[in-house]
Amino acid sequence: MSDLRASTLTWAEVDPLRHPFELDEDAAKALAGLVAPLLPSPEAMEELWPHSLDPVTEFLVNRYGRWASGWDWSVGEGDNDGGVVDVWCCANHSMTTADATAPLAVTALLEWRDWIEDLAERFSALAPPSHSAVPLSSVDPWYWERACTRLVTVVADRTRAHSGWYGHCMQVLEWFLAYSGIDEERAREIVESAVGGRFSSWAAPDVVLVDTVSSRFARTVDGNL
Repeated sequence: MSDLRASTLTWAEVDPLRHPFELDEDAAKALAGLVAPLLPSPEAMEELWPHSLDPVTEFLVNRYGRWASGWDWSVGEGDNDGGVVDVWCCANHSMTTADATAPLAVTALLEWRDWIEDLAERFSALAPPSHSAVPLSSVDPWYWERACTRLVTVVADRTRAHSGWYGHCMQVLEWFLAYSGIDEERAREIVESAVGGRFSSWAAPDVVLVDTVSSRFARTVDGNL
């Protein structure tokens, strides 16, 4: 089975253009019916934790692709720390009966997918003009700085800068660089250089810190740091 941690997802694995997805109301109800039998009983839930929801995640990943592993990546200290999903908290708090919980899991999947699609739109708007045709060395660093500032701000807002939020923030910055044509290994190096150790749980970055990180981000992409 592939890695079920959403924190390790790459842009290639979540890019909506590569992984089309539609789920109307009837299909959502049908999906909930397939998810319900995979949910553990309340009695078994604690015994199986932290893997009590693995059967659901495996099913969704096999059906839709690895991007779906983020369906339960909730805000704050859920089963998976530092995500953006609001409708799902964790198995202990979100699960009741299978019939009630399965539609909630589907709603969480849709919320996660909406976030990915929102990011794709933001990436398109923030990417340097003709980024696929112009050498990175020729791109005005202002584009990278602007993108970093806006992406850090939106991730801090969506995660409410709760526990572990900076992990997904760094991931989103890596995704943006990958979208812009930078290979994954180099993207990780750039983001680690710009962000590593500068953000903290339960602390939204102030303007000065965001500006500092964004400036380092731009200079690192440009090869001047």
